[in-house]
Amino acid sequence: MTVDDTTSGADASDGSGTGPGAGRSGGTGASGQPGGSGTGRSGGSASAAAGGPPGAAARSGAGAVHPTPLHAVDHTAEPTDDPLAIRLEQLILGAERRYTPFQAARTAGVSMELASRFWRAMGFADIGQARALTEADVLALRRLAGLVEAGLLSEPMAIQVARSTGQTTARLAEWQIDSFLEGLTEPPEPGMTRTEVTYPLIELLLPELQEFLVYVWRRQLAAATGRVVQAADDEEMVDRRLAIGFADLVGFTRLTRRLEEEELGELVEIFETTAADLVAAHGGRLIKTLGDEVLYAADDAGTASEIALRLTDAMQQDETMPSLRVGLAFGTVTTRMGDVFGTTVNLASRLTSIAPKDTILVDGAFALDLIRAGDAPKSETQAAEEAAAAEKEGEPPPPYRYALQPMWQRPVRGLGIVEPWMLSRRT
Repeated sequence: MTVDDTTSGADASDGSGTGPGAGRSGGTGASGQPGGSGTGRSGGSASAAAGGPPGAAARSGAGAVHPTPLHAVDHTAEPTDDPLAIRLEQLILGAERRYTPFQAARTAGVSMELASRFWRAMGFADIGQARALTEADVLALRRLAGLVEAGLLSEPMAIQVARSTGQTTARLAEWQIDSFLEGLTEPPEPGMTRTEVTYPLIELLLPELQEFLVYVWRRQLAAATGRVVQAADDEEMVDRRLAIGFADLVGFTRLTRRLEEEELGELVEIFETTAADLVAAHGGRLIKTLGDEVLYAADDAGTASEIALRLTDAMQQDETMPSLRVGLAFGTVTTRMGDVFGTTVNLASRLTSIAPKDTILVDGAFALDLIRAGDAPKSETQAAEEAAAAEKEGEPPPPYRYALQPMWQRPVRGLGIVEPWMLSRRT
């Protein structure tokens, strides 16, 4: 069915019914990556963007639009949430439900097709033409479409911005609510519902968390911008030489069968928290966490080595934690939407899979980068000779931090023959 933008928004019931307000689809994985824990969430939310760029009065894409057909959706149904749930939603969104998806798109001056693409990219489920959207949804559409019209973003880039923001904030919101409710072992008063418990909590926390979220985002944006500015050319902004680390808990599958869910969750939280703290403290970047695995990146092999060794030590010192194994590789990496791709990433993962427990394996390029930087000797024989020569001259020996031991050559699926090196700290 064709939807004409001249149709009255109040009477329209056609068009793609995608929008915030009735749940989430798509979900996110760990550290904001797709494919994880966000499937089928109830209770909508909206992008709280406000205003729009200058010159955004008329939007591209207006006119005849062929919306994506919806299946098993009642286009006339209004949300029938509990009154307390609606009050909670209004508290968070700061406005009442006012628009259907079609009305919101028309008011924002964008086509229903483009609005649907934006909403789906943000992870919002189809809601038919239920009246579930607010002024904030309209303003968010105006802003995003205005960036495209002004030429500041291409349409595909705007979709990527919407998708990455939706995935990251979906996981963040779920984590925050779960954590806050976890701290409430029992309702303040007997017989109180979860909504009654949640409302005053959100009312108190929302302003502070909003300010904190913006602060952290600006800090992260400043750090990311700094890395881009330091890149030698445009190619380095996408394809860069980085050290990649994969850390994996040994025997995690067996643990999932032996431990209670709560114990397993605590173990994963300890691992992820320890890894995140160490990666940040030593100048790396946490790319993602996958329960029993952590993926991180660093600008040089020395930084990645220090993180791996400290993380391995931390797991060994905690008797409640399983052993750890780490794979490190150095080379060209493609970065996209906060993730990393390429042969170097695959090699780090494969090295992890063949590493014994409590061991760190690195590839030849990684070992060479350590040697060139003066962080490790080519061999222990060389280190001993240099130490003897320095002693004879009355000078301190070279300050090597790490030791490298060549291991056996072996075929690695998809990568051919690999000769790993075992990394350890020099004492």
